[in-house]
Amino acid sequence: MSETTDGLAFGSLALALLGGALRVSTPFLFVSLGECITEKSGRINLGLEGTLVLGAMGGYGVSLLTGSPWLGVLAAGLCGVLMGLLHGGLCSLPKVNDIAVGIALMLFGTGLAFFLGKPLIQPQAPMLPSVELGAWSDDEQIRSALRINVLLPVGLALAGLLHWAFRASRWGLALRLVGDNAAAARALGYPVVPIRIGATAAGGFLAGVGGAFLSLYYPGSWNEGLSSGQGLMAVALVIFARWNPLRCALAALLFGAAGALGPALQSQGITAGYYLFNAAPYVLTLALMAASWTPGQTLAGAPGELSFTQR
Repeated sequence: MSETTDGLAFGSLALALLGGALRVSTPFLFVSLGECITEKSGRINLGLEGTLVLGAMGGYGVSLLTGSPWLGVLAAGLCGVLMGLLHGGLCSLPKVNDIAVGIALMLFGTGLAFFLGKPLIQPQAPMLPSVELGAWSDDEQIRSALRINVLLPVGLALAGLLHWAFRASRWGLALRLVGDNAAAARALGYPVVPIRIGATAAGGFLAGVGGAFLSLYYPGSWNEGLSSGQGLMAVALVIFARWNPLRCALAALLFGAAGALGPALQSQGITAGYYLFNAAPYVLTLALMAASWTPGQTLAGAPGELSFTQR
């Protein structure tokens, strides 16, 4: 009986982790893919936390005003585009450091979202719909674990598309050339600055969409503590994934499972150390960075024009 009980408890915990990974990973997925595009152009954007929060606020507000959560997703993406254009434009000025600009825009984006979003804390906006992958089962735990938002498969498909594009498409190869050697790109006639600004804007769009997921699906509300540093963790995720979109998708699922660890244990009646388990994504970020930050490995696959690869 004990073995059966232990097996059921383990199965329930595994289902809870799976369900949590499928839900929590979506913002990591979109933000990391957006940052992957940006960094492939040779620019790093540490302002993604501000973009994520501003996108969440903008998406929630538009969904509330229009009654359409999909218009909210579009608005969140456009907020990200504006932040990306601002970041790209500022970083194109002479002697401007992209890391410093990113930190400044992170503070600007979060501050602007908190200021404009105060009237949105109480009202309930229309939420994004779910996709019931577990409809075949009568078990509520299985159905809950396999209940996902359509943005997740879109993000996974986008990861595969970007993986192909970086290797085989003309614009992907141009983006990589600009990110690896700007002088060579200029010699071949590629407009380095517009490409980088465009890549930063595209990355901002995806980060904004990731923010819309937070406010319009899970946890599905607007408040000032919504992001919990996911934008910054996504930057570390990209480095851990070695600038590979498919690895970004896998790493996002891993980070999502880590983020779901606390609630999954709580669902099994394990409440001791709950807040410690909630810190699992941050601990995982530090552990992965420490494990991967070794000479000759961390820089493998890194675009040559990134600030931290310059010597």
